[in-house]
Amino acid sequence: MEKFIKLFSALSDETRLRIYLLLLKGKLCVCELINILDMEQSRISHSLRILKEAGLINNQREGKWIIYSVNPKMIKNQIIQGLKKDVSLTGKDLQKLAKCKKENIREKCGTK
Repeated sequence: MEKFIKLFSALSDETRLRIYLLLLKGKLCVCELINILDMEQSRISHSLRILKEAGLINNQREGKWIIYSVNPKMIKNQIIQGLKKDVSLTGKDLQKLAKCKKENIREKCGTK
């Protein structure tokens, strides 16, 4: 039961839910999430920690970046399947995600 409480708790926050939905679209680093969500790094990092503790996301180092992605073991979970089916990102989030990818924000952040 504790596993489900962590899952529901992690996804009950709007910021964490938005992050998770963005990660369902593809792998992202913190600087990309900052750019898309227009939030401070500490808030995003805190949300990522909670999502990771709930087993929803993974991270791995790629060079100087820590890249976040959905935990593939959770994708088949019925709760996550329902979430994918019934909850979607706002048009604004989708536009910012597309702009972030088009402008290669990750590389721009790395050159500062």
